[in-house]
Amino acid sequence: MNHFISLDQAKKMTTLYRLEKENILSDLYKGKDILSFSETFDADSFLAVLNKPGCKKLRTYFGMSDDMKIHLITVGVNEKGEEMLDGINSILEDGIICPPICPPPPPPHSLNYE
Repeated sequence: MNHFISLDQAKKMTTLYRLEKENILSDLYKGKDILSFSETFDADSFLAVLNKPGCKKLRTYFGMSDDMKIHLITVGVNEKGEEMLDGINSILEDGIICPPICPPPPPPHSLNYE
């Protein structure tokens, strides 16, 4: 299965999200950065999960912290589609969330543009 999309499609989707993200929230949550623009992880963290014996895929969930912020939670998946939750370094979270900590000003080909 091919999971890749073009840069143009990615820009279209991320732009639409940026434009509409506050509109999908109830008034109680608007303006509180509940939905971030991005979450950045170290490559070594992903590689630690991907390099576990039997890991064939990654599965991402949306989670919510106590302060009501949305976070990505990622786990490895084996060839049977089962999550690999044993041992240390099995569940990724705690990425760098934008906002408040955002990437540097983007080049024209980036998904991080206003």
